[in-house]
Amino acid sequence: MPDYSFENAALEAGHANIAGVDEVGRGPLSGPVVAAAVILDPKRIPQGLRDSKKLTAKRREGLFEQITASATWSIGSSSVAEIDEINILYATYLAMRRALQGLSVSPGYALIDGNRLPPDLPCAAETIIKGDDRAVSIAAASILAKVTRDRLMRDLSGQFPGYGWETNAGYGTSQHLDALSRLGVTPHHRVSFKPVHHILYQDK
Repeated sequence: MPDYSFENAALEAGHANIAGVDEVGRGPLSGPVVAAAVILDPKRIPQGLRDSKKLTAKRREGLFEQITASATWSIGSSSVAEIDEINILYATYLAMRRALQGLSVSPGYALIDGNRLPPDLPCAAETIIKGDDRAVSIAAASILAKVTRDRLMRDLSGQFPGYGWETNAGYGTSQHLDALSRLGVTPHHRVSFKPVHHILYQDK
């Protein structure tokens, strides 16, 4: 289970306002990539924080409410158009920067999930491999990012039914791929991703 040791180490090094950062949505064929930045109050850390993928949807929703009520937080995203223009990696970096820049207090240090440090961050930072299972701030960010994106994809599924976004969140499931073949490409699909590109240009 994640703990507060990475945050404590940064505080002891003289930094303040330690933000955990994580993203969700790099792999789907549709929808934005969403990142969250969270500065936890060490006296009000919700119990049970961990990698969002290891929690039930109901538990994520409950923790989402606790985190947003007790922490300083921000959501950043990159659109499908941005993903297609600059590629998914740089779009992810952009979403992370936007999340940090959107915080109501200036972050002094960021803990970034993964092994690649986004460029041009507004503060000093370090990467933590599997950080959502090691640092509670990153775990909190992973929960906010996933719940936010899942809600968005459910809303979009009402406008574009048939693709199963309310359950597959835009990932390339068999249902989604079949719908792409039958119903075609929507404005929310990532044209730069091969399955979408192939269907869009198969007759050209």
